[in-house]
Amino acid sequence: MKVSVSVVMVVLPLWKWRYSPPVFLERADTGTVDGQSRFFAHPADNPALMPRRPARSHHHVYVVLLSERVWNEPAFRKANPQHDIVKPCVYVGMTGLDPDLRFDRHMAGVQANRFVLKYGVRLLPELYEVYNPMPYAAACEMEVELAIGLREAGYAVWQA
Repeated sequence: MKVSVSVVMVVLPLWKWRYSPPVFLERADTGTVDGQSRFFAHPADNPALMPRRPARSHHHVYVVLLSERVWNEPAFRKANPQHDIVKPCVYVGMTGLDPDLRFDRHMAGVQANRFVLKYGVRLLPELYEVYNPMPYAAACEMEVELAIGLREAGYAVWQA
């Protein structure tokens, strides 16, 4: 497969430079199925020219114990019709940070879930620490699976 590369300069009138400065575009024919050329604003944007970094496993799922007062919230109650009154109310989330740091940020109101901010008590590491850390895609799936599993076990679960 032959790859041809040529540089194209886009020249704009001076009055347009304030809003969109001239850009050097790099054209790379990568041999796509449709045969279309792709344009990249910078060589680093061209996946054919840049090596890929290995995926890092630094994402975590976490479970926060919520106060029983959260049960008085209509939205929470509606989301958990099969709640076993003996089991606690929890919030399940996913983060690229350490779960302790993320919980502190919830409690400080930084990108916080409203139920965790108002009713959060503490983390429940016994429910999630066996899964961490993991890649982003696995963490996205595990957040949903963990919430479903806890809900089936009778927990009242809120998952954003």
